[in-house]
Amino acid sequence: TGTDCIGTSMRHRCKSIVNFELMPEPPAERAPNNPWPEWPKVFGVDYGHAEVTAVFGEDPREYSVMTKEFIGDDEGNVKALITVDVELGPDGIKPIEGSEREWPCDL
Repeated sequence: TGTDCIGTSMRHRCKSIVNFELMPEPPAERAPNNPWPEWPKVFGVDYGHAEVTAVFGEDPREYSVMTKEFIGDDEGNVKALITVDVELGPDGIKPIEGSEREWPCDL
């Protein structure tokens, strides 16, 4: 799972970590359209998120973000990611125009 990857990165002594979440941040409590016995779609903190918060001081998740492009250096290593913010609508996930960001990285 995603949090297992986060935990592994922490054990490898990463210098920082960001976890892109395609979906928006879930609510703190069940929404009226998410009744029992459906799986509760609520905000939660798993062990990987808690570890990152304890070490780096903030939750690693960035919500409603989709990776659009990988940027490599001259040796073929990933040096940055291009993302776009997204919104969830009745027709699925839609990129938000003008929301592109570049995230430097060392993978």
